[in-house]
Amino acid sequence: MDTRKFTTQIGKIALPLILGGAILYWMYRDFDFGQVKHVMLHEMDWSWMLLSMPFGIIAQLFRGLRWRQTLSPIGEEARVSTAVNAIFLSYASSLVIPRVGEFARCGVLRRYDGVSFSKALGTVVTERAVDTLVVMIITTITLLYQLPTFHHFFATTGTRLDTFLGQFTTTGYIVTFICLVAAFILVWLLLRTMSVYNKVKTTLRDLWQGVISLRHVRNIPLYLFFTFGIWASYFLHYYLTFFCFKETSHLGIGCALVSFVVGSIAVIVPTPNGAGPWHFSVKTMLILFGVGATTALSFVLIVHTLQTLLVILLGIYAMVALAHTKKKAAPPTE
Repeated sequence: MDTRKFTTQIGKIALPLILGGAILYWMYRDFDFGQVKHVMLHEMDWSWMLLSMPFGIIAQLFRGLRWRQTLSPIGEEARVSTAVNAIFLSYASSLVIPRVGEFARCGVLRRYDGVSFSKALGTVVTERAVDTLVVMIITTITLLYQLPTFHHFFATTGTRLDTFLGQFTTTGYIVTFICLVAAFILVWLLLRTMSVYNKVKTTLRDLWQGVISLRHVRNIPLYLFFTFGIWASYFLHYYLTFFCFKETSHLGIGCALVSFVVGSIAVIVPTPNGAGPWHFSVKTMLILFGVGATTALSFVLIVHTLQTLLVILLGIYAMVALAHTKKKAAPPTE
């Protein structure tokens, strides 16, 4: 293997792990992990956590069903089980190498259902564009909805934004800066990867077909239903965990929306399942809404860990299910 290529591959694996690990170490360097054990065993209401878990599964299920819709107009048909298992596997594989799941799931469809890899990748580009638009809409609505809340908070507490930001340590600003730089690096790597495909004329054509496939989706209302269902499920998967803890159960849907939006943006930073940036951003928002720093740290650690465990379990299930899936006819040469 070419040394440069090998070094690049190692970097793609090591750097996200180092970045996420460094942020988590900085956040929890003086934290008493014995308190987390006590909270989980004696204070946490597990019924709400168990209730939230199905929504994490439903979100991925809807994503698989929506993906099939965008494949059909370009002449590619995938079985429901294959598409859903590909989604399960993609999220789990991205825990090892961030964003590799986008390619992994296209490979699953090609291997088991004979779907064109490049066309499937084009539909993934479409999917990401739609999701980005949805996040922007949710963010705008949340900001407008929460403006009175922020005004009331600052007025009643006498807290000003500049003094709140002043509570950030130098390290806190450094972490935020690193997250932004990492996000830009991710975009650059993705563009660089796409440029490799763009060198091949037929692949470029297939990618474009995937991107414009949304125009030809047969059932737009169903597509919109799946899109709404995905993000509603993501939100409920997160929001219901508020009721697991006494200190967050009273915060209301406003705090949940703000922290959900901030967390959704934070996972753009290329770390496994957003580990580190997600913890940092959600913890900061919880503190803004009056949650103690120690409680906020416990909340993000427990919630993220359990939700990541669900992703791992779904990935394992997908691997087992795919191992017992009969392949369709061999895919055409691309």
